[in-house]
Amino acid sequence: MAEIALTSAPQRARHGSSMGQPLTRRDGPLKVTGRATFAADNVADGTLHAALCVARIARGRVTHLDVAAAEAHPGVVAVMTPDNAPALAQHPDDKPHGFIFRLDLLQDSAVRHANQPIAVVIAETLEAATEGARLLSPRYEAETPRIGLDAEPPFTPPGIGVGQPPEETHGDVEAGLVAASRRIAATYETPAQYHNAMEPHAAVASWDGDRLTLHTPSQGMSMAQGRLAGLFGIAPENIRIESPFLGGGFGSKGLISGPQILACMAARLVGRPVKLVLARAQMYGPVGHRAETRQSFRLGADDAGKLTALEHETLTASSRFDDFFEPAGGVSHTLYASPAIAVRHQAVRVDTGTPLFMRAPGEASGSVALESAIDEMALACGMDPLEFRLANYAEVEPISGKPFSSKALRECYARGGERFGWSARPRAPRQTRDANGLLVGWGMGTATFPALMFEAQAKAELRADGTGLIETGAHDMGQGAWTALGQIAADGLGIGLDRLTFRMGSSDLPNAGIAGGSAHTATAGGAIHAAGQAVIAQLADLATNDSASPLYGAGNAGFVARDGRLFRRDDESRSEAYSDILARAGRASLTATGKASTDPAAAKTYAMHAHGAVFAEVKVDPDLGQIRVTRLVGAFAAGRIVNPRLVTSQYYGGMIWGMSFALHEHAAMDARTGRFLNDNLGEYHVPVNADTPAMEAILVHEDDAHVNALGIKGVGEIGITGSAGAIANAVWHATGIRVREIPITLDKLLG
Repeated sequence: MAEIALTSAPQRARHGSSMGQPLTRRDGPLKVTGRATFAADNVADGTLHAALCVARIARGRVTHLDVAAAEAHPGVVAVMTPDNAPALAQHPDDKPHGFIFRLDLLQDSAVRHANQPIAVVIAETLEAATEGARLLSPRYEAETPRIGLDAEPPFTPPGIGVGQPPEETHGDVEAGLVAASRRIAATYETPAQYHNAMEPHAAVASWDGDRLTLHTPSQGMSMAQGRLAGLFGIAPENIRIESPFLGGGFGSKGLISGPQILACMAARLVGRPVKLVLARAQMYGPVGHRAETRQSFRLGADDAGKLTALEHETLTASSRFDDFFEPAGGVSHTLYASPAIAVRHQAVRVDTGTPLFMRAPGEASGSVALESAIDEMALACGMDPLEFRLANYAEVEPISGKPFSSKALRECYARGGERFGWSARPRAPRQTRDANGLLVGWGMGTATFPALMFEAQAKAELRADGTGLIETGAHDMGQGAWTALGQIAADGLGIGLDRLTFRMGSSDLPNAGIAGGSAHTATAGGAIHAAGQAVIAQLADLATNDSASPLYGAGNAGFVARDGRLFRRDDESRSEAYSDILARAGRASLTATGKASTDPAAAKTYAMHAHGAVFAEVKVDPDLGQIRVTRLVGAFAAGRIVNPRLVTSQYYGGMIWGMSFALHEHAAMDARTGRFLNDNLGEYHVPVNADTPAMEAILVHEDDAHVNALGIKGVGEIGITGSAGAIANAVWHATGIRVREIPITLDKLLG
């Protein structure tokens, strides 16, 4: 179980509460000194190493594995295949509920996608396991794979994302298009993208009878417990998952994947701890990805530049054996006001692994297309893109009619545009060159992401010496949860960070929900705050009923907890130290639990979103088509900011991913074989330091009393949703060429 005593001295004197302070990461010293233990670091004596043998075809079946050759290799202990894999209590294709996805766990010889695990070699060393996997020399009966959005006739999926309807409409789009004086129709394509977190999926599994201990990176330990319990037929409380640090998750570690479970099966087979770490190429297939899309728009506007119709149709892909459909159209019913909106999704089935959650699922792919289409509509109306957005941004969610904090979006437009210098932008494209003759273009995009919240629990303890303890099974995948949640915990108990011990990252602690959907700070933080307030309420009850206390009889006045003291809210000259209250009561400590979840009444009444606006500058070589992003300015409104330093870092990360989406990132696949052509970091392009421009993130103040008790919204994913579109629009402004196939590469400007 991981804990951090938050005792390191702050960089500057702190004034007021911990929340709102730009504190440095409390876990930073552990990471830079190598003392932070990631999953693969937990190797006890006697641990064996496992390596996957994965399919080199995309469709068919395995006809032969040379198990004898692998077993004869020195150091190989066992080879796990469908013939000897431990029996499971639940078939991995069973779906007890909609948030379970089918897994490839050596149940038969069928191959459903390239890089599917078909055997596991377990050995004394990693080298022996890897060589043993090669010696298996699989043979196949291959079938022709179906790859790409045109592989089969499309169908309407039963749902998109997680239980969302595939079609949502409002008003009459056809009538709106007839009434329009300006119309556009355009189709955009976005590619499949695959997870490349710094830390690959890893597992170190060990069994003690029917008790399983698993060190693995997880964004949702409680959900992983439930999945493992069902598969192995044991009680969830018999499973302990340790995940104090993740080297990136971005959705791929939200649900436990097949390879992680194979490590548990291997450990059960050999009766010893087993460590399995995916090779980089093995992350392409079995751990989820972002599906490709083809998005078609029809938009109409009147003479005043007001939208009269918006139609957004998406074609996407899922695997042949499971259902997850990228909800790319969702952004079109949350941003722009129109009397007629139609959002529809269709899908095809292809021979790949199942696409799943990847940073801003739906919003990322949908927003780059929508923001490009909005720019095209502004051009058709002869309006500046910012002017057009201001004329059409929605003050209520268009389809649901629920109000949201639209005032904050207007301020994002204003502050971002002013800081960027947008008013100096020429309307026509290809008008500006720099001193080196490079074409200069400016573009913008609106950012949006729902303000989600899940269910979580936490436990708080306040001790007689004035120190405190907070426990919750939260997850830190690099976003700074150790620090931000610690700040919420300290404020909840009314003590300084140096008086607080914080425990998280273990399934033995109270369930903190899932670290996904940019909801973890609100979710886990809400439970932490509730637990702290429950302890303070107990403390106040002791004081107000103790005639020796200066707070005696002050129950109706209410209290403020700060710096280890309780203060009367109406008269702060009357206060008492926690230690004195507990000492007179003869109590060594007080404990309480807290819970947090979405308020159903608020969710029914209000649309809850974070908003932003991103402005981009690009430079393009007119002869070579080479594109460089030289400046990004984003202004974001995301409720109460717990730690401005960490939030700014998250915005930067999202904006860089937006640049990656617009210009770099795509998975290339051989349509003849269904195999990947660039399943490595040499050829699967992501931005490096040399690609990263000057960036600025403006934190726009926003008070939204409806989202949750702390007023917190997520910041991890919103940065990508405005940035990709802003860059695409800037490329058009620089060159006059509208590229509708993402990523925008130099060949598309030279063709």
